[in-house]
Amino acid sequence: MNWLDLVGWAGSAVLVWSLLQSRVLRLRALNLVGCVVLIGYNAAIGVWPMVGLNIVLAVINIWYLRGMLATRHDEKTYQVVEVGVDDQFLAHTLRVHAADIARFNPGFRWDPDASGRSAFLVVTADEVVGVVLSHAEARGVAQIDLDYVTPKFRDFTPGEFVYRRSHLFTERGFHRVVSPPRMVAPYYHRLGFRPEGDSYVLDLPTAPTPGPA
Repeated sequence: MNWLDLVGWAGSAVLVWSLLQSRVLRLRALNLVGCVVLIGYNAAIGVWPMVGLNIVLAVINIWYLRGMLATRHDEKTYQVVEVGVDDQFLAHTLRVHAADIARFNPGFRWDPDASGRSAFLVVTADEVVGVVLSHAEARGVAQIDLDYVTPKFRDFTPGEFVYRRSHLFTERGFHRVVSPPRMVAPYYHRLGFRPEGDSYVLDLPTAPTPGPA
């Protein structure tokens, strides 16, 4: 086997590996890499139909990647929906993803009957991409109990839309948000949170006071 054959096998392996990804962004990126390698390989050995096929696949991947990267921070693409803490669909979502939630949020426990709880679903169209659960601590602190992203959207940070809309917390009298302690692979440093102990903290803007009538 010569080096050119190794290139062809490597491109095919990357292409197959891409199809095993649950994360849609990673799938498209790896698939594009595989297509580019196979374009070069098939061009080198003169298999032009396969060159054409992989060019078309590469263009499709680039189109989707461009759209995903352009909308990953777009509030028109992702919406925050507040739900009841005892909502049955919320409970179903937590059950379905229980094993994955435990992996990234060790020690997570949710008691919907406790006071001061809030629950938000981050959705795109009718698909749930994330869950943020919190409860009230003393002195105006909102403690995040769970900040979970479903595997398909794990390369994105949909939870940011909850924190970006600070009024969701300030209207409840909170002036600070604290991330879950010991969360695996946290992303809060990208959202303006600062590290504090084994958590991250975000100080919220002061809610404006109503002026005189």
